[in-house]
Amino acid sequence: MSTKTKVLIVEDDPEVSRLLQLDLKQHGYEPLAALNGLEGLRMFHDQRPNLVVLDVSLPMMDGLTVCQRIRELSNVPILIMTATAITEEEIVRGLDLGADEYMLKPIRNMEFHARVRALLRRASRDEDALQTAAYSDDYLTVDLNTRRVWANGQEIRLTPTEFKLIAIFVKNRGQVLTFEQLLEQVWGPEYHTEHHYPRIYVSHLRRKIEPDPKAPTYIQSEYGIGYRFTGKA
Repeated sequence: MSTKTKVLIVEDDPEVSRLLQLDLKQHGYEPLAALNGLEGLRMFHDQRPNLVVLDVSLPMMDGLTVCQRIRELSNVPILIMTATAITEEEIVRGLDLGADEYMLKPIRNMEFHARVRALLRRASRDEDALQTAAYSDDYLTVDLNTRRVWANGQEIRLTPTEFKLIAIFVKNRGQVLTFEQLLEQVWGPEYHTEHHYPRIYVSHLRRKIEPDPKAPTYIQSEYGIGYRFTGKA
């Protein structure tokens, strides 16, 4: 039985799929490939990959629908690929459906491998979190040991990246985390130029955990610097 990390590529362009599979093989991963959304969803159920790479425009079932179906069952990292320039609204929609990451085609091999590596690293269990007590008040509970979050009595489903982000905030409660620190600790050194990432992901996380995202209680902005997790007084 293979012990290699499985990466499922759902891409309807055979040549793009072939190149991505070659890159994955060269880096020691086990690539799996599907040419349409329905086949990709079936392969996900059958193979249980460690990472899913999804094209947005797929026959039979579009990539965002596949993403949503997968996220209903699993917290596996999901990387969305798109051939068109994406707006912040489109990124947020993908995050709402459970995507962890977006990449713009054409995919560059070095960047692709860096993103795959970073996603898998973020999704792996952060053993450091096991040494940290959970945060809890009458509205928000973050249990780093069980990797579960509740807001207003309802359990909140977070993607691996979102959980990593809130875990970093909780473990550094009261401290200002700069944009550079967040990029390094949450996304990894491969993302040092992606300065918009913390803003977009924090905004989305606030929508999930804050009583009023427009007047945040927990994740406070330090304008021009970064963010601070304060919790309730």
